[in-house]
Amino acid sequence: MKTSLLLIALLVAGTTLGAQSSAIDSAATHAAQVTAVEVKTGAAQEHVGGCEEYAPGDFISPHITDSHCIEVPNGLRIWETREDELPRWAPIHIGKVAVDLSPTKHVVFLLLAAFLCCVTLITAARAHVRHTHAVGRPKGFASGIEAMVLYIRNEVAIPNLGPHGEGYAPFILTLFFFILFANLLGLIPYGSTVTGNISVTATLAIITAVVVEVAGIRANGLGYLRTIFYWNTDLPPVMRLPMFLLMSPIEFVGKLTKPFALAIRLFANMTAGHIVVLALIGLVFAFKSYLLGTAPLALAVGIMMLELFVSFLQAFIFALLASVFIGQMREGHH
Repeated sequence: MKTSLLLIALLVAGTTLGAQSSAIDSAATHAAQVTAVEVKTGAAQEHVGGCEEYAPGDFISPHITDSHCIEVPNGLRIWETREDELPRWAPIHIGKVAVDLSPTKHVVFLLLAAFLCCVTLITAARAHVRHTHAVGRPKGFASGIEAMVLYIRNEVAIPNLGPHGEGYAPFILTLFFFILFANLLGLIPYGSTVTGNISVTATLAIITAVVVEVAGIRANGLGYLRTIFYWNTDLPPVMRLPMFLLMSPIEFVGKLTKPFALAIRLFANMTAGHIVVLALIGLVFAFKSYLLGTAPLALAVGIMMLELFVSFLQAFIFALLASVFIGQMREGHH
């Protein structure tokens, strides 16, 4: 239950922040389409549709860029693709700010990642119970999922969360599996790498930062203030005030750099691999030769295999660093 609730929180926050990234463009389009009277009265608005244009042979950019269109198979010719436009809704006006909540391609794949995550883990959990009652141990798919869950929980989360930190293990597991599914969806045909969107990774980092600070408050009480305001009682009294004025801003900036590092690391690593593949595939079209094109094509296949490993690695690193940050805050080493 805890994992499901945290997954919903991740999904809602990521979807909202991702939608807000296009608020400025949507507001400009909205202003060009309606009059001031229609804005005030909430009259119906018309939308001029259209999908993004990509260069011929560019099948990598659609995997890392967000849009209001989604790639689908062109009927039975599954090797061909077409773009279908997603529904467009009128922006919601909050004061003078227009917020576009229309679903985008990344929002769709966020929902798909959450759905696959829930289906996979719930199915594995039920199979685990069924196999345990039947033969005394899990087997097959359930056994593999159990091994991953136990490794992340017992080898990554619990040792870094500190004493009595088991309550935060479901959050770490949710982060790992949600990011893993989101990463893998960017490697399949017609897929899109939502973790290559800085809005998504920033939202995950902000949620993690909130959990870190809440964990610190719950564990340290009023002592949590010492994680912001540097007051070292081991220093001579004459040095305490100067060090307080010098170190307190540094401590506060340190709190901001942790979520920033989480967001940028995941975003950069998931984007970089696709850009490298795009460059290598571009060489194939540049050479216009079957002979010369085999080398960059082989390199592109190698990079895609590496991307499969990176998908697991980045989910692991995000979960590991989240565990470390929570554990450090709970310990309150100052």
